[in-house]
Amino acid sequence: MQSPENLESVTVGSPDGALQAEFVPRANLLCRSLRHRGVELLYPGHGLAAYVTHGKTMGIPLLHPWANRLAGPAYEVAGKRVTLDGDGSGAEGRFPTDPNGLPMHGVLPSLLRWELESATTGPLVHRLAARLRWSSPPLLALFPFEHELAVEATVSDDALTLVTTLRATGGDRVPVAFGYHPYLIVPGAHRRDWRVTLGAARRLVLDDRMIPTGRREPLERREFLLGDESWDDGLDELTSPPLFAASAGDRAITVVFEEGYDFAQVYAPPGHDFICFEPMTAPANALISGDGLAFVAPGGEYRAAFSVRIIDRADREAGAP
Repeated sequence: MQSPENLESVTVGSPDGALQAEFVPRANLLCRSLRHRGVELLYPGHGLAAYVTHGKTMGIPLLHPWANRLAGPAYEVAGKRVTLDGDGSGAEGRFPTDPNGLPMHGVLPSLLRWELESATTGPLVHRLAARLRWSSPPLLALFPFEHELAVEATVSDDALTLVTTLRATGGDRVPVAFGYHPYLIVPGAHRRDWRVTLGAARRLVLDDRMIPTGRREPLERREFLLGDESWDDGLDELTSPPLFAASAGDRAITVVFEEGYDFAQVYAPPGHDFICFEPMTAPANALISGDGLAFVAPGGEYRAAFSVRIIDRADREAGAP
């Protein structure tokens, strides 16, 4: 493929141009930037090249066909057994792994090249639609369920909304375990001053490899200052509507799970000025555990949507449109 840094991008903007999101269709439709009045709201990570070639996440990436970790390099689901790393080769480098060698974040972005189907015209594109066909042998070797994904991205004055639809196009029912990983920044404030709100009532108990054990426990704190705390927690029993937020000063960044996401992961490692509120259709390791796993029958579809919303009190007080 061409050099990752030279991949073309599409910018989707609000009618007034205040909010702009930049997508890279040939790099797993990554949302690499989200700017509000010129201020970046997403963590850039190690850059586009590291994301494409090594799966080092940044921006708002899609995690498919599994979100977060699997407990091992093999799974059995819907009557099919898949061995991801039978010869020790890392399945020819087709998926990233965590420090324990566990499969992480689905297939590498270099294999996931979306076709841009439509985009509204004008000074700024306000909507884009793209499609990914899961039918090639390299993809089916990792997830042997023929399907397609369709994503519609729209930008309003204060929100980016992503609608993802999985359609089962083959003769098998398709497990649904995708998610997104928004790396959010509250500009102009250190994380020690970020006030966090979590729209969930329970956390998933994890083992020492960060794999859910199947047990749940109450989420004791739903609002707190982030400070130097470390978070990498799976959550369920979400509020209605599920709303997760980080705020400081006059600005708040919220992630609202509109539909189809019954699980969340909160990720905020110490020493980094970002926080992730991850919408997930199933918890980590669902392809192995079956916990919370939905299926799409042949010819059917599964629709999921979430929004990243920006609240800027200074703009409101100044009467900005």
